[in-house]
Amino acid sequence: MIQKNQIVAENEQIIFTYDVKWRQSDTAWASRWDIYLNEGELVPAQVHWYSISNSIFVVLFLSLLVVSILIKNLKRDIAVYNGISVQDIETDDDEGDESGWKLIHADVFRPPSSMPMLYCVLVGSGIQLVVSIMAAILLAAVGFINPSRRGSMLNYLLSFYMFCGILAGYTSSRLYKSFRGRSWQLCTIATAILFPGTCFAIFLFFNTVLAFLRSSGSVPFLDIVIMAAMWCCVSIPLVFIGAYFGYKREPIEFPTVTSTIARAIPPPSTFFTNPKVAILLAGIIPFAVAYIELFFIMTSLWMDQYYYVFGFTLVVYLILLVTSSEITLLITYYQLVAENHRWWWMALMASGSVSLYIFGYSIVWFHKLDPSKLLFTYMLYFGYMFLLCFTIFITTGSVGSLATLAFTRMMFGSIKVD
Repeated sequence: MIQKNQIVAENEQIIFTYDVKWRQSDTAWASRWDIYLNEGELVPAQVHWYSISNSIFVVLFLSLLVVSILIKNLKRDIAVYNGISVQDIETDDDEGDESGWKLIHADVFRPPSSMPMLYCVLVGSGIQLVVSIMAAILLAAVGFINPSRRGSMLNYLLSFYMFCGILAGYTSSRLYKSFRGRSWQLCTIATAILFPGTCFAIFLFFNTVLAFLRSSGSVPFLDIVIMAAMWCCVSIPLVFIGAYFGYKREPIEFPTVTSTIARAIPPPSTFFTNPKVAILLAGIIPFAVAYIELFFIMTSLWMDQYYYVFGFTLVVYLILLVTSSEITLLITYYQLVAENHRWWWMALMASGSVSLYIFGYSIVWFHKLDPSKLLFTYMLYFGYMFLLCFTIFITTGSVGSLATLAFTRMMFGSIKVD
């Protein structure tokens, strides 16, 4: 059969055709996605294992450092302070026994001097994120979430986040009650609105702009209404239910009595004992342990590449939380030794400072995208990266804050106070 060339002229009808050739494949239908889920030969598993191994070694070294510095010093200080005979204690240590963290026992559990309600709201919102992210990654790691279904990960994450609202209300309310707060209604409303409201406002702004630009990336209006209805009808009521049970419980018991007048804080003796410097340096090690896996996650988010190795993500997520908490414990201990009893906000910011390095890394990584010169491209990227880093800030910050609270209660509960 002789095929004639199609005439392309004005007002001429053009016929579009294509051919398909079917070939027999030995790959089973159930395993057709394996080449994408295993990321093929582009990202071998040895790279992830190398990252995990380095991170585990860092965590082990840091844990040994925490044990050797904190436990040894605490046992010595507690023994001397309680009047127990301790051998092999140097004269310098005996002379310095009347200074340090023991002298601030009447101020260490004093509520934050500035914005105690905001502190409780951030910690409660962080606990909600910690549990919801953990549940979503865990289900993805065991294969319960099907990666072939587009958007399934996000749907499960939103669902877990809404149902974990009861944890946010309980944590923030009980902590606020321990601070002797009076405006419990305002604290509960802020817990239910602050973080999800910030996320929804940023998302709604960018989605509106995308809709005006007729972009295919804009979310339909009906989906936005469904999200708003789930937030108002499910998440917010659960936060109030959790707050109700939190206020019904007794406040957190502190081992020492807080004095009426706050003790003066001496100026930092060295550069590294400055709280601002300590907060900035605290995020370096947690960022280092998550750096390699962060590269693959960023590539998946912004370069449309497959990322389904959620088992590695789960391990890195746990290592990030543990590392941030251990660094915060070290910093808090040395601040207490320097007689700085204002540790509440410092613990939150120190454990959450890893988000500053992640945002700085996103600025450097942005050049790999070969972005256009449109202003909205920069706004879209950095707006969502700011939202992601803010999420990481309150997630790691809440874990570090509660770990520090447990540590200080254990430390000051082990001494005799006249």
